[in-house]
Amino acid sequence: MSKARTTSRPPTVSQLRAFAAVAEHLHFREAAAALRMSQPALSGAVAALEDSLDVRLVERTTRKVLLTPVGERVADHARSVLGALQALTEEVEASRRPFTGPLHLGVIPTIAPYLLPTVLRLARDRYPDLELHVHEERTHQLLDGLATGRLDLLLLALPAGGGLVDIPLYDEDFVLVTPPDHALAGRADVPRDVLLDLDVLLLEEGHCLRDQALDLCREVGAEPGATRAAGLSTLVQLVAGGLGVTLLPATAVPVEASRASALSVTRFGAPAPGRRVGLAHRPSSPRTAEYQRFADSLRDAVRELPVHIVGV
Repeated sequence: MSKARTTSRPPTVSQLRAFAAVAEHLHFREAAAALRMSQPALSGAVAALEDSLDVRLVERTTRKVLLTPVGERVADHARSVLGALQALTEEVEASRRPFTGPLHLGVIPTIAPYLLPTVLRLARDRYPDLELHVHEERTHQLLDGLATGRLDLLLLALPAGGGLVDIPLYDEDFVLVTPPDHALAGRADVPRDVLLDLDVLLLEEGHCLRDQALDLCREVGAEPGATRAAGLSTLVQLVAGGLGVTLLPATAVPVEASRASALSVTRFGAPAPGRRVGLAHRPSSPRTAEYQRFADSLRDAVRELPVHIVGV
């Protein structure tokens, strides 16, 4: 006596496709024509599926083909599997087209409020099929998110470090924000060493702009003030309240200076201190060419801002 088989073999895609066609047309010749294959090949695929599953799926009569009860259920599963495979294929094909699908962009807080309107407008007008997700976080959080795959692309002060690929976009100057009655208010071409005599207010730890401001203070031997703030908007309010002065990136001035009337902007002489802003991504990313094109578009879009375009 032969031993009954207790396990089924997984069906192949071609077997499922053949059976799904038979289940739809309930006719082997019509099903074969729909798949553009010979009727013997179609019959062989369905028979192979029945053999691999060790179950009867169709009942052949002299006039038509009927599905067995289990055949009805297998047909539902076959359609589901084939639909999922089609969706997978379409998803992969879409991913091969640039600027389609999701893109998780990380942005530091000292850039986000001032550049995001330009970035979002660019994405909406030029890349309508791009699903842009924006994450505003501090630099160390962004770098961690990129390393773990949570984020795809960063917009931050360069260099990003950590073996990432940097794509420079622009340089921007730092300006000094003071109360309007300050001795330096409204002046231009002031030397960096004016910071020696000023109480410079800084962001709290974790912001790269704080580190850049500290570097500038150390460069001229100045001691920053003890007051700390969580964001640039708070710093500006502290200056307006007479607690000191602060450094702002040039792109922040139109937004932040409008928040308080009791402010004045002072500009440094050349070469003015500043920062370089750009994109960063993993060197292993398959979207490298796409990011380069995005950077080219973004450079054109930010020319209206008070920046110096680089990387062209």
